[in-house]
Amino acid sequence: MSSFRPLLILIAAASALPLVAQAATPTAILRANKRAMGGADWDHAALKTQYAYSGEGLTGKTEEIDDLKTGAFVESYELGPAKGADGYDGHDAWAQDLSGTVTLQNGGEQKALAVNQAYRAANLWWQPDFGGASIEDLGQRSKDAKLYDVLKITPKGGISFTAWFDAKTHLLARIIELRDGRPTTTRFSDYETVDGARMPKKVHISNGDAKYDQHETLIKAEFLPAQPAARFAPPAEQVDDFSIAGGASRTTIPFRLINNHIYAAVKVDGKGPFMFIFDTGGVNLITPPTAKTLGVRVTGAIQASGAGKGHMQAGLTKIDSLRIGAATIKSQPFIVLPLNAMSDVEGVDETGMIGFETFRRFVTRIDYGRHLLELIRPSAFNPVDAGTPIPIRFNGNTIEVEASYDGIRGNFTIDTGNRGSLDLDTPFVAKYGLRAKAQSGVETATGWGIGGPTFGFVMRGAPLEIGSIKIAHPIVSLSTDKSGAMADPTVAGNIGAGILKRFIVTLDYAHARLYLKPVTTKVADLDTFDESGMWINDGSNGFVVANVTGGGPAQQAGIQKGDVIVAVNGKPATSIRLYDLRKMFRDTPPGTVEELSVERDGARRTIALTLADMLSRHGP
Repeated sequence: MSSFRPLLILIAAASALPLVAQAATPTAILRANKRAMGGADWDHAALKTQYAYSGEGLTGKTEEIDDLKTGAFVESYELGPAKGADGYDGHDAWAQDLSGTVTLQNGGEQKALAVNQAYRAANLWWQPDFGGASIEDLGQRSKDAKLYDVLKITPKGGISFTAWFDAKTHLLARIIELRDGRPTTTRFSDYETVDGARMPKKVHISNGDAKYDQHETLIKAEFLPAQPAARFAPPAEQVDDFSIAGGASRTTIPFRLINNHIYAAVKVDGKGPFMFIFDTGGVNLITPPTAKTLGVRVTGAIQASGAGKGHMQAGLTKIDSLRIGAATIKSQPFIVLPLNAMSDVEGVDETGMIGFETFRRFVTRIDYGRHLLELIRPSAFNPVDAGTPIPIRFNGNTIEVEASYDGIRGNFTIDTGNRGSLDLDTPFVAKYGLRAKAQSGVETATGWGIGGPTFGFVMRGAPLEIGSIKIAHPIVSLSTDKSGAMADPTVAGNIGAGILKRFIVTLDYAHARLYLKPVTTKVADLDTFDESGMWINDGSNGFVVANVTGGGPAQQAGIQKGDVIVAVNGKPATSIRLYDLRKMFRDTPPGTVEELSVERDGARRTIALTLADMLSRHGP
């Protein structure tokens, strides 16, 4: 039975329920479930199911084949313009994305979730040793006037989930499973009999918001003979939709580094150029205004989440042609996401993003020293002079490396879209008591994602080691976020552009390699941090103060959240670019006094802001 997630990771709220009574033992519960499901009628080699799908503004079909002995599976989907597949062959999880490329998905929680799905697909909990899983009896719980036997199950190599069995019928009623640190609830109902075996006709996946509910209805189920191992292996990749003009081996594009983000010109369907952000933590996307300019049709209403506690609603469209320098990619699915809502955060008109699907097709070289981006035909790439090779793993559309902070090893996301240097996730910080070890620093706003602002304790940190490369004292944010990307318990942290810009970064997704080669020029704005004590965004007539750091320079000067800075040292704010002012607040020597003209409640006042190195002070 599928717990299908076609496009983005879904989340669902599940409230704690009162303990009603002690249920039977796990062995008894699972034996009763096996009898209710048909017992020996499940003694087949494989099962193929087809479901009709509706949800998130999309309709279509899904298909899954499960090996009922090992749990290996392969599932595919066609939902409007979205088509893809994923699977688990007993060793590796893999995915074929919407654009057709195939990657092993062994980063983050991807493999653990695949192990969980395999465990349930093969009903391994019916085995005498529960299929190697550890099982905890949570007793009986009441919900919606029904009584359930609830087990907490942790498959070997998987992650814990709870299984709710109807205490009367003994059929599986729901699964609650953590994804990205948040629970997803899958409900099973309307069981019907197929060749003596019972299986749910309806599957309902909820994130707590009915707007994003997903529904599957069983169309057909049939038992199959044993399937060859190749049936569950990653499919052969046949992607020939990209090229470089004239058969050239590479194309070079200049880029601008703004807020430590890479921006370069692209053309879409022959229109533009548009300035897109290039983000290894993102996907190919355009904003709704860009979609309108292009005249493309948008379908779907998909919940998209990232850094910050909120979310955005995304859609899907098809782009005929994407051109970057002399490189062209044809017939591409694109996400449509209101990234333009962050234009005020960046001080840049956000029109779109280049992400995973493009990086997956080329070898991408980012020369932070010369501000040049190079797309290289994979067959022409020679890694001899690329720098230090580092293996990467895929976690959805993001890439991870194994690295260590202060001698503590973990998996870290490599993210050109992160303006910071090193952000350590909240669970990692808590697990190793890193906040208690901090000698000095400041609690403040650290960034802004599609879910809103992020927060953390920022300090000059301990060594970061990536392979043989060591960064002695990077600026580190110890995240305090309780939700969003920075609350992910499966990842130690995020290595951003503040670290990456020390290097020429080469991304070889096809061979799962990252190369780092130190730049030969002086790196500007390196290892700096805001000295103003406030987060500012663009506004219609100046810079809006979105957050004020407790005890920081801005608060000491009398600046409040919601104030609008209309002039800086006598210069109108409308003539200053947001990212230039932020850079000034980072790079100007501490002790410098900046004269700000600030509007509050219709009144204007002059405030003297004395910049200070907040990372040298003791924590609040």
